[in-house]
Amino acid sequence: MTARTFSCVCVRRTTAGIALAAFAFASAAQTFPHKPIRIIVPYPAGGPSDMQARLIGIKLSEAWGQPSVIDNRGGASGIIGTDLAAKADPDGHTLILMSATNAVQPSLYPKLPYDLARDFAFIAPITSGPGIVVVNPGLPIKSINDLIAYARARPGKVFFGSAGSGAPSHLSVELLKVMTNVDIVHVPYKGMAPALTDVMGGQLQMSIPTIAGGLPLTRSGKLRALAVTGARRSPAEPDLPTVAEAGVPGYQASNWYGMAGPLKMPAPVITKLNRGGSAAAMTTPSR
Repeated sequence: MTARTFSCVCVRRTTAGIALAAFAFASAAQTFPHKPIRIIVPYPAGGPSDMQARLIGIKLSEAWGQPSVIDNRGGASGIIGTDLAAKADPDGHTLILMSATNAVQPSLYPKLPYDLARDFAFIAPITSGPGIVVVNPGLPIKSINDLIAYARARPGKVFFGSAGSGAPSHLSVELLKVMTNVDIVHVPYKGMAPALTDVMGGQLQMSIPTIAGGLPLTRSGKLRALAVTGARRSPAEPDLPTVAEAGVPGYQASNWYGMAGPLKMPAPVITKLNRGGSAAAMTTPSR
């Protein structure tokens, strides 16, 4: 075989390989999804992450005709569920709903069993928005200033619940503590739902869930809303002041949610998920 013949054979084989790869990629997108889509939520059922995942799952099922299964895997501040997603089959049928908590984890846990940049493909942003400061309605607290005064009069005896160490519901209260010089004790939970249950039951005094997670409980009278944590008032509750307006100038905190999956998902599948997830996010309330 001459050098020229060898070169031509290599070119043909390379071209054929590229064509086969392109066909396989196109085929993957056309046949996806061919079975139920599992969305891992690294927190218990009933919390804000769970609510967002279920809304997205409904929209994806309507778009593609395949059921979406919500897999709640709470524990270890979201690490258990996130690790499960990192090690899942990268065929696009296992996804994870991530939040700002995931971005904070590496600074709090230096020995995570996964690397966010190395082990995940990020598909689409879902929602973003502020939290809402809530307290047990039986307490004599009707404003942010009331909360600050109540905590200062009882240093170390006021407790707040969060979705776990490093979660926005944790860090947003820590920011409030630093800016107001109050001593409020952190109680981490496996998710926001059990934390809010204990605020309603009186075991805790306060918390800062997302607006989507907190408003149904404040509107039903099970919790009392004091303020929202964003830079501006929320369209969902325009009469509720921001924390900055209510007495803590400069205060601002928020959360975000996004969809991701194992790193080695085929690019056409990621693109299809991105389009589906982005379209679903447009109809998913964040506030």
